[in-house]
Amino acid sequence: MGEKRTLGTFEKYLTLWVLICILIGISFGRLFPAVAEVLNSLQYFQVSLPIAICLFFMIYPIMVQIDFKKVIEAGKTPKPIILTLVVNWLIKPFTMAFFAWLFMSIIFSSYLDSESALSYIAGMILLGVAPCTAMVLVWSYLSKGNMGHTLVMVAINSLFMLFLYAPLAGILLDVTNIIVPWETIGLSVGIYVGIPLVAGHISRIQILKRKGKEWFEQSFAPSLHYIAIIALLFTLILLFSLQGNIILEQPLIIVMIFIPLFIQNQVIFWLTYGSAKLIGLHYEDAAPSAQIGASNHFEVAIAVAITLFGLSSGAALATVVGVLMEVPVMLLLVKVSLRTRHWFHEKEAA
Repeated sequence: MGEKRTLGTFEKYLTLWVLICILIGISFGRLFPAVAEVLNSLQYFQVSLPIAICLFFMIYPIMVQIDFKKVIEAGKTPKPIILTLVVNWLIKPFTMAFFAWLFMSIIFSSYLDSESALSYIAGMILLGVAPCTAMVLVWSYLSKGNMGHTLVMVAINSLFMLFLYAPLAGILLDVTNIIVPWETIGLSVGIYVGIPLVAGHISRIQILKRKGKEWFEQSFAPSLHYIAIIALLFTLILLFSLQGNIILEQPLIIVMIFIPLFIQNQVIFWLTYGSAKLIGLHYEDAAPSAQIGASNHFEVAIAVAITLFGLSSGAALATVVGVLMEVPVMLLLVKVSLRTRHWFHEKEAA
């Protein structure tokens, strides 16, 4: 039997809770702008410390349940790794550049001046070249994906980003002075993934030793699911309290940026998901492969956009819209993944 990852009624109405939390976040940022500004200032190399705390409580419950034997097995399975790398580094940056150009320079050209259009395009490209390295652990977990494969891909994408982010972004933006935000990449991976990983692995060993496998699986692990979801909802409130005002201040611009980002998200998800089925992957590997490509490492994109174009630039605004889009849209894809699970062959129990 596969492990249970359900929340019953609470998870069933997760979409409703997400919408409520978005409204709470926007209202909080509007009513208490000074508090939101202080929270937003708690950053180190563009890594938000309040969000890092929320992410710990999202990701630790996942890490503590990972059997590292499965991580080793996942590393020996080349198909999902190759698929994910091809999509993330050979396809995704170029499709994002195309959709950004198509919408900003052609479809919405009558609403935007050329300088603004180019700035928004730049921000979207910076998002497209930065694959997700933390939140995808949450999406994979909620989708009942292979956490071993997801963790391996997080590690590999982090390494590839160090070497490929600047060259790809430079080619697509025709910019030669892109500085790789080493500190942002290293710190975000360390805080978002490294700390929960170490804490989860150590506590897993200790709990299994002291309480046994049966108590761990039947009592401890199921309760962690509530913690992960509640932390996810708090993250939404925090994100929208920090950045949600832009929706109220520039609604038309936000919609124009949102549309190509959403289309890019869907195209990459379905391209990867369909390719996974064609090459014979099991659902547990197909779902996280598609989700990694569909989501982005927005901290890196924001850091580079601010460095290159400035804090008040259209490029920085586009990366922030990516942040606001990420959680609600990826939760939608989690539901899509679960409802299409039957498209794939079930993985045989070990």
